[in-house]
Amino acid sequence: MDQQGSLTKSVEQQALDLKIQQVFGDLAIDKRRLPASQLQKRGVPAYVGEWVLDSVAPGAGELNAEDAAKVQNWASKYIPGPGDTNLIKHRLISGDVIKVLTPVQIEVELTRRRQEQVGKMTLLGISDAVVGETLAQRYPELLKQGMWGVVQLVSTQEGVAVEGFKPMQASLNLEMYKEARKEFTLSEWRSLMLISMGYNPAAFGEEEQTLMLCRLLPLVQKNMHLMELAPKGTGKSYIYENVSPQVRLVSGGNVSPAVLFVNNMTGQPGLLARFAVVVLDEVQTLKFERPEEIVGGLKGYLANGKLTRGGLYEMGSDCSLVMLANILLDSEQQPLAEPLVRELPAFLQETAFLDRIRGLIPGWKLRKLSGECFARGIGLKSDFFGDALVAMRNDLEHDQRCARRIQLKGSKVYKRNEDSVRSIASGLLKIMFPDGNVSDADFNHYCVRPAKQLRQLIWEQLQTLDAEYRQYESDIAYEILPE
Repeated sequence: MDQQGSLTKSVEQQALDLKIQQVFGDLAIDKRRLPASQLQKRGVPAYVGEWVLDSVAPGAGELNAEDAAKVQNWASKYIPGPGDTNLIKHRLISGDVIKVLTPVQIEVELTRRRQEQVGKMTLLGISDAVVGETLAQRYPELLKQGMWGVVQLVSTQEGVAVEGFKPMQASLNLEMYKEARKEFTLSEWRSLMLISMGYNPAAFGEEEQTLMLCRLLPLVQKNMHLMELAPKGTGKSYIYENVSPQVRLVSGGNVSPAVLFVNNMTGQPGLLARFAVVVLDEVQTLKFERPEEIVGGLKGYLANGKLTRGGLYEMGSDCSLVMLANILLDSEQQPLAEPLVRELPAFLQETAFLDRIRGLIPGWKLRKLSGECFARGIGLKSDFFGDALVAMRNDLEHDQRCARRIQLKGSKVYKRNEDSVRSIASGLLKIMFPDGNVSDADFNHYCVRPAKQLRQLIWEQLQTLDAEYRQYESDIAYEILPE
């Protein structure tokens, strides 16, 4: 790019930054501030780090040295490090009052001997803190996926007790968010979404941008089950780690039926009942306890949204399941394996399971992340951005619109293909056109066509693996009906 082109882009970015600040005010933040603060090196996700920045060193523009030092001083005082667990416990039994920033979760224990609520703070190694009866009433999310916040702890005769709790709370006005869309062109809004995700839109082409926006689909759509296959270094898990406390990333270790579905001993709901999105990262390396039970339970859940184990504690859930996996590429940067799922665990190659996945994101089409790929401008604060996306799940108008307007063509239409294309298109509509104001051309180009492409990749795997699916046409064709 020549100097004039670079200057023009700089002016465009400045204009967009100004517009975002004017429209969203305090809900916007310069995305360069968080990396400069070094907060994420302390193990906090972006939605927590930006909340700390806004609380300790509010301001616009890049983070200066004075504010960075102020943030680091606050972090060293309130954010516990990996080796601080015993020190904190020692201070508690010595009579100190401790304030720390940590995720807190309340579990209700109902047994013959015990019927009470206990607080869990896994980063502190505390699993049975005494909590007041009103805490869960004030913050019901503590009973589900838990909440990040500054907790005040004291040691009592009954054990460690939660004496105070100040949670992170984004101010969400969904109607304002939808109305704000009207102030931006489509290109500007796509850039805003990508910057809010932590990316620099100028580093990616249009197709790459769309694929990256597809990573938001599980947040805006209920039961949006996706798979992404990509080489290492393309940032598959980056957004899921940093966008919302309602997203749980499972990376490494053992995964059991009790963890995913429900613990039959205690009746405690598993991850799929507590979170809006559960992400299984690097599925090749995960160890599944009782894999047959997990696969059977997942097939049932993906098909009907019901969680159960052996017929006990049946419950419904709209949690989206995302599976991320690394694949090898050839010299042309195309997948080496054929079919694509050949390198994955056996259960992911089972067509009855694979068919229940809505779509496959072709992560091999994305470049490996480098310094220029990360956000440099003004975006939405991560806690507000994540809450707005998840709130869009309940906006059924987009779902109904896609169900009315999108119809698959052919002599024999496969229903799961049609349902998947409609659901993915609806999700993209919520991401790029949350106010519902979209032309037919943009609806096709930015919503329906990418939806067809994501489902087509699943469909090709099914037809390759199982002759039963070859009774249907190989290409998914669709038409868009008039309003």
